[in-house]
Formats: sequence, structure tokens, C-alpha cells
Amino acid sequence: MLELRPSCERCGKPLPPNASDAMICSYECTFCEACALSALCNVCPNCGGNFQHRPIRPRALLAKHPAGTQQREPHVDEPAHAAYLERYRTTPPSER
Repeated sequence: MLELRPSCERCGKPLPPNASDAMICSYECTFCEACALSALCNVCPNCGGNFQHRPIRPRALLAKHPAGTQQREPHVDEPAHAAYLERYRTTPPSER
């Protein structure tokens, strides 16, 4: 079950369960679309993976399986991410 984290882990933008601009990597690291695709260049700063739009959980199922509420402080280790970018910028996600 996806955790549906409540905010961008880079800029802190709120990402409610129905946010169409929420993006996740395969470990559920969560970023807004602007951060994921522009600032992070589609390379997760935590694992080096790529991002996909996070699925939207139907409202009827949110009562039974609620979204996460634990706020994470926005954090991106810029020097470490620069190293990921150096390593993965030109490597397709399927080959990382």
C-alpha cells in the first residue's frame, strides 16, 4: 500500500492524496513535479532512480487506507545529488 506522503521532500509543497503533480520513485520518495523534473532532473536524490506520477487513491478508499500524515522536513543533500546527476544524467532509468 502506497504511503501517499503529504508533501514534497525538497520544497515542502503540500501534496494531498489527490495531487496530480505528486511524483514518486520506487521507494516512495515524494516530490512535486516541478522539483522532480526540473531541479532534480528526474533523478531521485535518495536512490538515483527516476520518478513517475503518484497514483491517486479513490476517495472511497481513503477512509479505509488513509494517506500518510507524517511531515518530513524538506531535505535534499545538494552535493550528493550533484554526484547522482553526474553519474545518471545521461543514463536511461532502465539502465541505472
